Amino acid sequence: MFAEVVAIFSAMGWSGDSVLVRLGLRKSNIFAAMLVSYTVSVTCIWTYLLLTTPFDFLRSPAMPYFLVSGCLQPLFARALYYEALTRMGVSRAGPLRGAEPLFATAIAVTVLHEQPTLPVYAGTVLIVASVWAISLGQSGQTNWRLLDILFPLGAALVSAISQSLRKQGLNILPDPFVATVTVTSVTLTLLIIFLLATRRTGQLRMGPESFRFFFIAALVAISAQISNFIALSRADVSVIIPLLNTTPFFTVLFSALFLRRMETITPRIVFGAILMVAGVVIITSR
Repeated sequence: MFAEVVAIFSAMGWSGDSVLVRLGLRKSNIFAAMLVSYTVSVTCIWTYLLLTTPFDFLRSPAMPYFLVSGCLQPLFARALYYEALTRMGVSRAGPLRGAEPLFATAIAVTVLHEQPTLPVYAGTVLIVASVWAISLGQSGQTNWRLLDILFPLGAALVSAISQSLRKQGLNILPDPFVATVTVTSVTLTLLIIFLLATRRTGQLRMGPESFRFFFIAALVAISAQISNFIALSRADVSVIIPLLNTTPFFTVLFSALFLRRMETITPRIVFGAILMVAGVVIITSR
């Protein structure tokens, strides 16, 4: 039961991160949010590794997988998702971002030549239905266009590809902290290069209020990652993954509690979130 509780805590953490970033974006932008998030993550995890882990992992054949994964996620995935937060709001972008298992299943079929069972197709239908339910629920204070759903869905696709690379790396070097810090370090480096090359360093300015939200969001994200790994180490994947994908429930709940002045939660959005979670549970429980 401990692992299940930790997995649910992880899902709550990712939802809390989304809400905090959304609050910080009111007076800042996604580049500042990403810089704070990656810097805090890299600093904390590297400090942990310096105190506890020999650096032999730097010569591991798993490193190329982690490095390539870092080029995809979290930089591009999070950039797409943060842009989705700006355009659509947490209550809509969060559930759509949860379509990652759908893309992961598609990759497994087309690349790994797996043969899905009937529950996989049933879950896929529910996820597609949830996308339509959320996309059609356009009432509320946040104005957005139909094409904006490409941002959270794009984040989900990039994440699915990146996760397959991480899995290959973890099969060689099963150390989640090494994997996390390698991926995040690569992402932070690419972000800095991008900002310098495009002369967007001026966009990194943020007020004290935005910095507080981004900093707290980064700490919440780290705790969510650690909780994720603890849960997976204590129970079967088939038990933990559905629980980790309850994030849309908490996203809608936290949006209703803390973002009522910024977003309106409609019955259609709630229904779409329920369909999303149901589809995820069916697919991952096959």
